Amino acid sequence: MAAIILDSGALIAIERGDRRIGALLHEAARQGIDAVTSCACVAETWREPARQARLARALSGIVERSLDPAAARECGVLLARTHSSDIADAAVALLAGSRDVVITSDAGDIERLVEAAGSGARIRRV
Repeated sequence: MAAIILDSGALIAIERGDRRIGALLHEAARQGIDAVTSCACVAETWREPARQARLARALSGIVERSLDPAAARECGVLLARTHSSDIADAAVALLAGSRDVVITSDAGDIERLVEAAGSGARIRRV
């Protein structure tokens, strides 16, 4: 595995204290595997910073990738190709490489986007 890619549902699971995601992140860090998310996912989940201490702590160890102009356009094309509208999901799908694992609460949509993006990443439900 090259990286763990976290979607918004995975970030919400972190905030809720889901022990499975906590254990997964701990093991990834122990093995030197990067945890990565899109800034779009952070925007979807970051609502009350004063009450999101778990998420804030976790984000300090998660690589946040932003959408530059080229990536934004690539997201748009992927959304059109899949008849989807969730920008954060498209950004996650485009972050995922063939050796990555995407952690999601919405496996169906992410699977469709990852397949259309051609990355071959594995999907794991939170």
